Amino acid sequence: MIEIPKLPNEIRASLPLVVQAYIAALEALEAVVAELQSQIEALQAQISELQALTRQNSGNSSRPPSSDPPATPPRPKRKPSGRKQGGQPGHERHVRPLLPSDEVDEIVDHHPEQCPQCHARLAADLPAAKAFERQQVWDIPPVKPTVTEHRYHSVECPGCHSLVAGQRPADVPPGAFGPAVIALVGLLHGRYRLSMRETEALLADVFQLPISTGGVSAVCQVVSASLATAYTDSHRRVSAAKAANVDETGWKQVRKKLWLWVAVTAEATVFRLADRSAKALKALLGESYTGITTSDRFKSYGALPLERRQSCWAHLKRNWQAFSERDGPVGAWGQKGITQIESLFEVWHQYKDGALARAALRTEMQAVQNALHELLEQGRGLPLKKAQTFCRDLLALWPTLWKFLEVEGIEPTNNAAERALRPAVLWRKGCFGTQSEAGNYFVIRILTVVATCRQQKRHVLTFLTDAVKAYIAGQPTPALFSTP
Repeated sequence: MIEIPKLPNEIRASLPLVVQAYIAALEALEAVVAELQSQIEALQAQISELQALTRQNSGNSSRPPSSDPPATPPRPKRKPSGRKQGGQPGHERHVRPLLPSDEVDEIVDHHPEQCPQCHARLAADLPAAKAFERQQVWDIPPVKPTVTEHRYHSVECPGCHSLVAGQRPADVPPGAFGPAVIALVGLLHGRYRLSMRETEALLADVFQLPISTGGVSAVCQVVSASLATAYTDSHRRVSAAKAANVDETGWKQVRKKLWLWVAVTAEATVFRLADRSAKALKALLGESYTGITTSDRFKSYGALPLERRQSCWAHLKRNWQAFSERDGPVGAWGQKGITQIESLFEVWHQYKDGALARAALRTEMQAVQNALHELLEQGRGLPLKKAQTFCRDLLALWPTLWKFLEVEGIEPTNNAAERALRPAVLWRKGCFGTQSEAGNYFVIRILTVVATCRQQKRHVLTFLTDAVKAYIAGQPTPALFSTP
């Protein structure tokens, strides 16, 4: 923009009035142009941000893959290995092991009846020429529930003539369904994400078992109550762990916005429904928790000390990917960051595959650390406020980026927690949340016990059935963990 030279007041006053008027008009136009230039710059920045938003997908933001539009670029494919699809030469074949003969329900012998060469008839009692071949066929017999009728008789006491009725034994459930049915309903609804109506339909179609939608809901509450102690035990294990992966996702209770939290440790997983605050995070981990937490960089995790945090590099890669897709110096800077993060994961996978020792991992990662630190320092001068803030925040969190190099067992990503949340997210999409606090307890308890059973290599349905049996009989819940 051309600037009008400023004339001293005495010279300006000596000019003809017409010239003074022209100068005043030019000065007014200069002010208008300056204001318009400022508006253009603001609008250009706004357009740039809106364009960045339209380019957001699961590869450059925290949006889930299910929200990706059709035009989303496909994920980069792995480099071709040059090998054919399927099992490779020397790969150990995986077959279903045969059961011992004494565990088979029925044995059917098949003897050859005729020689295919000379067509001679073959007697069934001919001696075997070699050991017989075995084929075991697994099938499911027609399923029909067993119905037990309990009759409670009343008699008149001969002494006082009072009417005395027979009492229900402690191990007999108070309702119409036994422990196996109750546990199965809880598993179908809470683990396999069937809606209550679909659970009702499956039980009728497969098991010939009549149950109403309200019955499914009531049975789930029995399952929830039976898992209260197991949930507490899992939470106690998480609180005592040396490391935990933590994540959260949205959840709804009627019109109330909640967040479903998860903490995954080496031996236990625990879920919790609460708000998205630092207080909820501390309640999830427990007041006694002193381990290292791997997570994203949501502000609630700022309540944890830096020395006990590992920031997720998968999230950071998506953030840097978004910058790399911009134009100009920001895009070039972002591409350099992506290159270094790819080097980080390449070195990490070499370590996980056994190609690098722990000391070599730290040595190889030093060059990546130096390059990323330099990029963050450069990024504070980029012509984009979001990039500047990103760099300042990461420099402040620098110790949390490399905890996986210092402590054995810490991963650079939060994938364990994200995988644990995935079934819950799919369930939420199908059931649209919960309707009550009681429903919330069922959600967190069944998710916790199912995930922990898998970690403990426990058969889920067996444990649920045993827990329901114990609850009905008023006995202690079976132990979820093999060690105290």
